[in-house]
Amino acid sequence: MARRTLPLAALTAAAALILTACGGSGGPDEIKGAGGSASAEPSEQPEGSDRGRPSFTMPKSFKLEFRDWRSDDPSEQAILDDGREQLRAGYAAIGEGDPDADYFAFYNTKVGLSGGKEWIKSYSDKNVTVIGELPVYDAKAALVGKGDNLASLTYCTDESKAYTENRETGKKVGTPEGTEPTVHYVTTLRKSEEGVWQTDNVKSERGGC
Repeated sequence: MARRTLPLAALTAAAALILTACGGSGGPDEIKGAGGSASAEPSEQPEGSDRGRPSFTMPKSFKLEFRDWRSDDPSEQAILDDGREQLRAGYAAIGEGDPDADYFAFYNTKVGLSGGKEWIKSYSDKNVTVIGELPVYDAKAALVGKGDNLASLTYCTDESKAYTENRETGKKVGTPEGTEPTVHYVTTLRKSEEGVWQTDNVKSERGGC
């Protein structure tokens, strides 16, 4: 994956094409979730990460499979690593039914955390968790503008084998028949003073992959 630096106007134009903000008014069916060879499932902390990254436990019944989530450029790989862990932390918080999980807050700006909590609450308020498999693929990371503290990360998911499950009844719900199972995401990240790429905004378009 060659290094790319996007002008700020290009990121704005890309975001304008996206239909739905994840973690905003959307519910579980909008966020659940192919191609390429599968990379190894990440450990509790991304390889080569700084000490101090939080640890958390993913739901045993749910597998996030990050495919080709790698770049030869160290700057891009740092964006990919923290973007990946933000997504994993979100699903870990859904598994625990905890919108206020500290490990999820770690990977989000104040603005990003507000929307992220609403996304997690869209599950916890309905007493559902996530099960099955969700491939995450076609990742592209790039610095935005002339500085080194703003970035874009885009990727796709395939919700064909991902479901919600009611914790009490065990009722399982998947993507409705006739609904496109793939979703394209455009995320904006900002680097914190500690060097963490924190998610600031997430938008999605179903069928955009």
